[in-house]
Amino acid sequence: MAHSVHGVRRAAVAGAFYPGDAAQLAHDVDALLAHAVPHQVRPKALIVPHAGYIYSGPIAASAYAAVAAMQPRPTRVVLLGPSHHVGFKGLALPGVDALETPLGVIEVDAALVERVRLFPFVGESQLAHRREHSLEVQLPFLQRALGTFTVLPLVVGLAGPKEVARVLDAVWGGPETLIVVSSDLSHYLPFEQARAVDAHTAERIGALDGTELASEQACGSEPVRGLLVAAREHHLTAQLLDLRNSGETAGDRVRVVGYGAFAFSPAEKA
Repeated sequence: MAHSVHGVRRAAVAGAFYPGDAAQLAHDVDALLAHAVPHQVRPKALIVPHAGYIYSGPIAASAYAAVAAMQPRPTRVVLLGPSHHVGFKGLALPGVDALETPLGVIEVDAALVERVRLFPFVGESQLAHRREHSLEVQLPFLQRALGTFTVLPLVVGLAGPKEVARVLDAVWGGPETLIVVSSDLSHYLPFEQARAVDAHTAERIGALDGTELASEQACGSEPVRGLLVAAREHHLTAQLLDLRNSGETAGDRVRVVGYGAFAFSPAEKA
């Protein structure tokens, strides 16, 4: 089936969520990765936050530092995040050949695009991708952690966990493929309340149980729930890498946003 291709998706939040200058961006991301607490984990999938780097960068770095340490490193990234600006059903491809950040251009994985386009609930929407930061803020981290890779970027609208899990299953691949789900946790609660809510959410993610997970607990609840279904089916175990909120990184404690980083790895064989 022929489909439209429209060049490159330009960075929308460079200079806002992260530095727009390439040298400054590389420096900042490398510093975040260098300061991350090391975890002995080889993730197949990650959940990472997507706020401005001043807020959630240290938490995201705990996940990407584990990826940077992998040998060999993944060469394909399946990247899912929630839609913050456009309401739609299903999952949306960007309809472009590549994604750009100040650090350079990342090729969209044409083979994976063709594979997921076969699902009736996967469409194409440049509009859904144009201003969306949930995917974009992950790219500089991936560029510094992985070097060269291809990406399958999917913005997730109203989609059930089983639909998301079916898409993930179709592109699961082997060790060359890393799955990244972009999600923040609770929003605008007082500090202590947020810590309690986020701790409970982290516990449910650790148990691979997304049944109670709603957008109040995680703004990327749709892709997160889909990943948890897929993780169960593929016998992965979840590990909490970092759990903090904006009151602990760069904001006040009156209304905070929660951030968690989680790694999903194959269960160790006894």
